[in-house]
Amino acid sequence: QVQLVESGGGLVQAGGSLRLSCAASGRTFSNEAMGWFRQAPGKEREFVAVISWSGRGTSYTDSVKGRFTISRDNAKNTVNLQMNSLKPEDTAVYYCAASVGGFRESDVGYWGQGTQVTVSS
Repeated sequence: QVQLVESGGGLVQAGGSLRLSCAASGRTFSNEAMGWFRQAPGKEREFVAVISWSGRGTSYTDSVKGRFTISRDNAKNTVNLQMNSLKPEDTAVYYCAASVGGFRESDVGYWGQGTQVTVSS
């Protein structure tokens, strides 16, 4: 059974940093893209970042470019999201995604359960 377990969410003041981690089990994703999505209250889930299987290719939604960095460790079957200069509008539940084929929810094969990130002003 495939499981994606996120950790690292929490409450932080605007301008602060958080690091999200996602550990996959049940199968390896070393040959597939992984990423992060988020869902703010009252909004649809949206793409945040994706990283290629090799780690050499990354893509970000415009609102987080220059502030967030996605990385992965294929040996550990993990993907991380370093979030700096956080803003109140980054407040959302963040979801780890595996087997990512695009930027839409329907392009994702596996989801984590989500971790809450709250940024206070």
